[in-house]
Amino acid sequence: MGQITVEKNAGGIEGLCVITPAVHGDNRGYFMETYSQRDMEEAGLNIPFVQDNQSMSVKGVLRGLHFQKQYPQTKLVRAIKGSVFDVAVDLRAGSATYGKWYGVLLTEENKKQFLIPKGFAHGFLVLTDTAEFCYKCDDFYHANDEGGLAWNDPSIGIVWPELEGEYKGSASAEGYHLSDGTPLNLSEKDQNWACLADTFHF
Repeated sequence: MGQITVEKNAGGIEGLCVITPAVHGDNRGYFMETYSQRDMEEAGLNIPFVQDNQSMSVKGVLRGLHFQKQYPQTKLVRAIKGSVFDVAVDLRAGSATYGKWYGVLLTEENKKQFLIPKGFAHGFLVLTDTAEFCYKCDDFYHANDEGGLAWNDPSIGIVWPELEGEYKGSASAEGYHLSDGTPLNLSEKDQNWACLADTFHF
C-alpha cells in the first residue's frame, strides 16, 4: 500500500480498521493524502463513499452512541483539529463480538483515521478546547433514521478517558466531568437513549 498503513480487525473486532497515512514533512510544513481510493482498494477496502461531513465540538462534548436503523452507513472518521476519543460498538446480530467496543484516540497530530463498517454504533468524546471532526459516509443522510444507545451502558463498559462520574441508571450527563472539571456535555436526545438490552431483542 502506497500511502497508508492499515490495522485490520482493530481490538479483535472484525471489520474495524485504524488507518495511518504517510506524512511527508520538513521545515515548511507537511503534505499527506487524506484519501486514496487506489490505496484503499489495495488494502481490500472497496467502499463507495458518497458524502463528506464535518463538525466542530467544544471540550467535554460527547456525541453518541448513534447508529442508522434502515440505512446503515460505513464511516471513515478523523480529527483535523484537537483530539477526540472515538468509539465503535458492534451491533451486528450473530457477530462473535456483539456488544463489544473499541476506541481510538484521533488527533490532529497522529492523523489516524478510523474505519467503522455498517452495523456499528458510533460516538466520540472531545478532549481538547475544541475539535473539528470529519468523516466520509457510503450512504446519504436519511432524516429520522437515527437510533442510539446509552453512552455509559454498563453492559458495554466503555472506558472514556479522563471522564469521571458514577452510573446512576440512565444516560444523563449529570455528575460526570473530565478530570480537569469540565462538565460532560450531551444533547438532550443523547441523554435519553436506553441500554443495549433494552434496545435490541434477539
